[in-house]
Amino acid sequence: MSAETKTEILNAAESLFAEHGFGDTSLRAITSQAKVNLASVNYHFGSKKQLIQEVLQRYLRILMPAVDQQLKQLLAQHPQPSVDQVFSSLVQPLLLLNQVRPNGTAIFVRLLGRGYSESQGHLRKYITHHYGASLQRFVNAVHLAVPQLSAAEIFWRLHFAIGTFVFTMASSKALSEIALADYQQQVNVEGIIHRLMPYISAGVGAPASAVQNPNPMLDIA
Repeated sequence: MSAETKTEILNAAESLFAEHGFGDTSLRAITSQAKVNLASVNYHFGSKKQLIQEVLQRYLRILMPAVDQQLKQLLAQHPQPSVDQVFSSLVQPLLLLNQVRPNGTAIFVRLLGRGYSESQGHLRKYITHHYGASLQRFVNAVHLAVPQLSAAEIFWRLHFAIGTFVFTMASSKALSEIALADYQQQVNVEGIIHRLMPYISAGVGAPASAVQNPNPMLDIA
């Protein structure tokens, strides 16, 4: 019964966090949706921060080892991979998240976007502590694919890529409806991801351009 209660709390928190954000979701709202009392939340999680972390952990414990495995296989076959190959290694691990929860891939990306947009510093520390080595392996693979880019440039491009991915996946339901109504295309989450990866890869792998006068005030005569 205790395990079932914990799962009910996680499910309710996940749903409310994805819809309203971490900051705007109260513990009272979570306990109300999960039909439990506050003592149950404190018993299983101790704090709202830990609850947030465990909501993400349900997905990360599946995603990150799968990404590691995909990268290991890729680099064994292609020691100097293309950008498209590196980003394609994310597709199957992301789709595995649908086994965690129905529509899990889209839910996880929405939660990830909430973490970025709401500056949840504890989440960054949590993910770095538990999965920092895996994240670094992915960044290293990107470096192998675009050795001409500096570490700083790759930093920017990866964050632009995350932003594009999060925005697109957060709008996946609306995009699928538009594609069907306007273009007679039936597209699910997997189809959107397959369309998105080449676009992101092209951006990350684009030729570097010199930054022209980073301080616009210097252009004022």
